[in-house]
Amino acid sequence: MNTLQLTVEFDLEDDGRWIAAIPALSGVMVYGDSQDDARRRVLALALHVLADQLESGELPELPALSVSDAA
Repeated sequence: MNTLQLTVEFDLEDDGRWIAAIPALSGVMVYGDSQDDARRRVLALALHVLADQLESGELPELPALSVSDAA
């Protein structure tokens, strides 16, 4: 089974909101009220994107996922 490794990158905006992005998945970027909130939201969006890719045939099978925060 293939493993898809995703890295979540965070940035704190001047207004206090957190941005979380997964660069390996185009367009997967969200805002959150806290870093934890942004992480939950970006992971939910990533799962939706992967489900769409699986359904459309872009992914041949559902890979095992490994998610880590950027250092």
